[in-house]
Amino acid sequence: MEARIAVARRPAASAILKRTVSAVAAGAVLAGGLVAAQPIPPPTNLPQEAAPPGGEEPRALAIPTPEPLAPPPVETQEAEPAPAPKAQVAEKPAEAPTRRARYDVAVIQALDKVTAETLKFEAPVGRPVRWKGLIFTVRACERSAPDEPVEDSIVYLTIDSQPRPQPGRPTPPPRQAFKGWMYASSPGLHALEHATYDAWVISCRAAAPVAGAPSAPQR
Repeated sequence: MEARIAVARRPAASAILKRTVSAVAAGAVLAGGLVAAQPIPPPTNLPQEAAPPGGEEPRALAIPTPEPLAPPPVETQEAEPAPAPKAQVAEKPAEAPTRRARYDVAVIQALDKVTAETLKFEAPVGRPVRWKGLIFTVRACERSAPDEPVEDSIVYLTIDSQPRPQPGRPTPPPRQAFKGWMYASSPGLHALEHATYDAWVISCRAAAPVAGAPSAPQR
């Protein structure tokens, strides 16, 4: 019995020995790692700069300042004088447009759309003229100036619509049917719009232009 126990305990001793060796080896490895990770101390025996003899401070070097460069001389041929400014031509004043000639009588033609009756009559400037149910009042009568491209007669007038007074009946007030400029060359440009009558300008007529005629109304 004693011999068997001794034999059984020998493997246990060898296992303990192996564990001890492994622990020692691991401790050596850890110790080596810690030693390798330590920082290296800075060197202390560095060579120092030699001080000048006699304890004097080092002198600064004197650096000479460069002289400014002079510009190169300019030859006479290179520096030519600037040319004199050209003489400005005086602009011609704008010519005033030629004024239209004024006349004191307008020639008008009217038409009754119901009866097909037509009439050409003269209407003096500033004097109302009645034809049937229309009253014509001419304010200005002009002819185109020589410098205008189209020869035309232009009349500024008002046309009121008012039936003729009848006995025993009150006369209704006039109603304005047209106001503005009429052109003889273009009757449909500014035409009278009336259900019963139509009228247009033929020309302006007078023995001579009216001297000092009032200015025409604004178009």
